[in-house]
Amino acid sequence: MTSSSSIAGLLVLGIVFHLVYIGTVFDCYFASPVVHGMRQYKLPQAQAKRLVLIVGDGLRADFAFTANASQIVPGVPERVAPYLRNIVENRGAYGVSHTHVPTESRPGHVAIIGGMYEDVSAVTKGWKTNPVDFDSVFNQSSHTFSFGSPDILPMFVQGASPGRVDGWTYHADEEDFTKDATELDIWVLDQLKLLFRNATTNKALDAQLRAPQVVFFLHLLGLDTTGHSYRPHSKEYMNNIRVVDDIVRQTEQLMSEFYGDQETSYVFTADHGMSKIGNHGDGDPDNTRTPLVAWGAGIRRPIRNPNQIPDDYSAPWGLSHIVRHDVEQADVAALMSALIGTHWPVNSVGVLPDVDPHKDGYLSMRGGEREVAEAAVVNAKVVLEHYCVKHELRMARAILYRPYEFLDHPTSVSEYPGSQRIAVIEHLITSGNFQQARHQSHELIKTTLSGLRYLETYDRTLIRTIVTFAYTGWIAFSAAFILAPSRQLPAGSTPLWIPLLFSLAAVGSCGLFAIQRLPWTFHIYILFPFFFWQDVARKVYANWSALRGLGFGDVRWTWSLLLRLFLAVVALQSMVFGYTNREVWSVGFVAIGFIWPMTSWPQKARGKLFWPWAVGCFVSAMFPLLPVDPSESLGTVMFGGMCMLSAGELAVRRISKLETTAPASAHGTKLNSERTSRIQLLLVALSMYNTIVSVGSLQERHGLPLLNQIAGWIIFGLASLFPFCSFFFTTAPRTAEGRLLTYFLSFCPCFVILSISAEGLFYVSYCTTLYLWTLVEEDARPEKAKYRAVATANDDESESGSERNRRRLSLDDVRIALFFLFFVQVGFFGTGNVASISSFYLEPVYRLVPKFNPFLMATLLIFKIIAPFVFLSAAFATLNARLGMPPFALFLIALSLTDVMTMTFFFNVTDTGSWLQIGQSISHFCITSLLLVFSAGIASVGETLMRGTEPRRPEGKLE
Repeated sequence: MTSSSSIAGLLVLGIVFHLVYIGTVFDCYFASPVVHGMRQYKLPQAQAKRLVLIVGDGLRADFAFTANASQIVPGVPERVAPYLRNIVENRGAYGVSHTHVPTESRPGHVAIIGGMYEDVSAVTKGWKTNPVDFDSVFNQSSHTFSFGSPDILPMFVQGASPGRVDGWTYHADEEDFTKDATELDIWVLDQLKLLFRNATTNKALDAQLRAPQVVFFLHLLGLDTTGHSYRPHSKEYMNNIRVVDDIVRQTEQLMSEFYGDQETSYVFTADHGMSKIGNHGDGDPDNTRTPLVAWGAGIRRPIRNPNQIPDDYSAPWGLSHIVRHDVEQADVAALMSALIGTHWPVNSVGVLPDVDPHKDGYLSMRGGEREVAEAAVVNAKVVLEHYCVKHELRMARAILYRPYEFLDHPTSVSEYPGSQRIAVIEHLITSGNFQQARHQSHELIKTTLSGLRYLETYDRTLIRTIVTFAYTGWIAFSAAFILAPSRQLPAGSTPLWIPLLFSLAAVGSCGLFAIQRLPWTFHIYILFPFFFWQDVARKVYANWSALRGLGFGDVRWTWSLLLRLFLAVVALQSMVFGYTNREVWSVGFVAIGFIWPMTSWPQKARGKLFWPWAVGCFVSAMFPLLPVDPSESLGTVMFGGMCMLSAGELAVRRISKLETTAPASAHGTKLNSERTSRIQLLLVALSMYNTIVSVGSLQERHGLPLLNQIAGWIIFGLASLFPFCSFFFTTAPRTAEGRLLTYFLSFCPCFVILSISAEGLFYVSYCTTLYLWTLVEEDARPEKAKYRAVATANDDESESGSERNRRRLSLDDVRIALFFLFFVQVGFFGTGNVASISSFYLEPVYRLVPKFNPFLMATLLIFKIIAPFVFLSAAFATLNARLGMPPFALFLIALSLTDVMTMTFFFNVTDTGSWLQIGQSISHFCITSLLLVFSAGIASVGETLMRGTEPRRPEGKLE
């Protein structure tokens, strides 16, 4: 095999390549839509003097509109939002506002208030005081008074013109998941009352409040906090809806009392919904469907629906007799701008609900049909201006630019794209043909939005081509690394034209990118495929004779190779299928647990290990079939803890015999392995007791006791760090079995503290199956079977004797590498939903972090996800050593296989269709892109963790 330094270089290159290329999916599908330099447009007349925007953070549409909440959560009143329902039935317009992914607070509020959708990476900005860098309704108002969460308000306060937006927020420590979150919402109402009270003695404030185009923003975070803590299907969540409903009532009452007129418009909505398990972020329909209710000045009254046939989703609402108008979330910004007569936010792509003449909108405008038509053409001008600016930017830099063919483009300097159609619409309005003007505006907006999409995806074919050559190049590059000799190629073995050709192509590509002023990332992307394919071409040219000696050209060998590669691709594509159908992982366990032994194992191995292996795989196969949204079950968690204690105790008794015969460490007296394991078992027992007390207190709504929080962190930290502490590492068990037991027990407390149901049981089953894998691979390999060496070319005369004694790589090792990739992904998805990491629930995290701390919470969730990989890394290193192979040998084979999945997911990414599909496609690509990083980490950590151990397997019968 190649040297360790070469392997390290390959790993670093692979990690850098895959991390960099995660960016391609965003450059290709989700480039930032923000541009500057657009002209502003507004309606000549306002429909209201002021606007109140109320956002119930994390409120689901179905729960807000339900006619009988007691059917969802027994024991709660039938109507949890009676005031809003009364508005829907008697005074206003309503519908469902469909959000986009990621369904997080920052992107949701940006869509509502800015009228645009940030690129997907904007989710990372939601946890920081990061001002919005584009226009918003708040920035166009005469003044905005905002009240609510410190996670949302500062973005708009700091992102607006100085002095335009005032914000009142509570302290971040008030966001405690173990307390009554309705207090946060009540605080917002109290601050609004205080503002009006202060205005009675402050003339400047009173004048500011009574000015036209004033906006009030009430951000009610309680529902989001309560949903995370208790899940939506809980009395607490339903009670929080009642509190929000009452705040809406009191807010309207305050406005009426202070202003004494009917010139206020009200908009109630939510930034995102909430899934059944109390999370959000992905494209689950429960996360993307939020309520929208508008009433007051400028809003029409309810319209009776002649077709009273509800869909399955809205049937429980009992509102089929009223017209419902659903919108996209960005449309809310257009609606608010039209109501108070401000300029539309220049980045807005929202469509006013009243533009389409075939649907009943939300507005009741003083100017009648003419004013609605004028609003429609203003909306068209706003979106068209967006297109014009992007068109000019693209035309100025693109080589052989092709404009969007479905928009008329200027024939003179005085015209702009779409100007002729705008002129036609304005003529229709002048002539009194308002319905046709609205229709033409609607068609122009749809065409312009398609044109915007065309411009935003203009470089998509180029990126896809680069990605294809890069990933196939990486596959060929890593395969050549395994097959080609480790020694340096002699001078003159490669003709000069190969590096010259690839270098000229790379420089030429970068030059074209520079001329077109493409993003700097494109220059980095293009370098990888040229580097990979140049190295492949160089090695193939220099080693052609050696490759032919391996069998290239031999028909039987070629067909054998192609068959194995075909089966490998089928296996990889099956894993791709498993990302959307969790049952595939169970089928995989059945295949490797029953079919593989019956068809490939020698008779001796079947008699010795078949039943332990089959049972282990069968038990592991059950977990992907379990629901991904379990409720908290302390009994199941404790049963998992008991299984950990039982498995640990059995293993200690078995391994202690082996440890007593192991050689003492050269660094000093070896710590007694049995005593070490007993300490770890004690930590597992302590974690179980602490979890019982913590869960009881949290379920009784008493909060998390400080003593239990401290104890939980101490147990968690000691258990996780125990095997990695220097005092232990120098006296660690010398047998592979002893070391594996240590790593298994070190994360058992983690799975007790952070489990909600069966995760601990999965961890025991998963680790047991991995340990059995290290045994069966050795026994299942026929002693006298002669494998045709694929790595013959690696045998160099300069190799040491120990290297020559190592077994060569064979085609059968492709199967082992596939098993490794299978276990990597099962470790990640065994108890979670493959659709999104957001499906990993938060309730167990409150046992350590009761207050809102997203970074620490995310760290704990990631730690829980990664923990099984520590045992996998150690088991994989043990397997590699027991098969007599060089370090990283099996991993290098897996290295060449992973990107078959990555390319599949890249081309499956979509930015159209349902938001569930969009969110899943992004998650799948990112996960598979990080597979190499995970795998490289597993292989590297495993070699380190198992360094100095005796890989020999235990003697005697497996018990």
